[in-house]
Amino acid sequence: MVALAPAADAARATIDRATPILIVDDYKTMLRIIRNLLRQIDFNNVEEATDGQAALAMLRAGSFGLVISDWNMQPMTGLQLLKEVRADARLKTLPFIMVTAESKTENVIAAKQAGVSNYIVKPFNAETLRDKIEKVLAHG
Repeated sequence: MVALAPAADAARATIDRATPILIVDDYKTMLRIIRNLLRQIDFNNVEEATDGQAALAMLRAGSFGLVISDWNMQPMTGLQLLKEVRADARLKTLPFIMVTAESKTENVIAAKQAGVSNYIVKPFNAETLRDKIEKVLAHG
């Protein structure tokens, strides 16, 4: 077993596993995969949206602590959703992780410029997801 650095232990200890998470993807299989990965790392308070417009409505109506969104969706892309979230006074500081199969530099730059909290390239595992979530929630 790999020992964690003290900082990692501290971050893991301060993360609220009950944080409400909204996962957004127009591919239902991917929603199921992400939900299962979240369950593996003890995040069980998860809701789903199948497009950016539905996600935005849920975010504005609810109280979420994290968004994990796919980039490539129709009719509203993950990047458009991110821009809407950052433009909303109540949502603008919400941690937002973008998930994509594309690792193109211009996509990463566009997401960073739009205010993404972190970025995950598919495929990924539960450990990668946990690391990204802990980074954004510990510094959110």
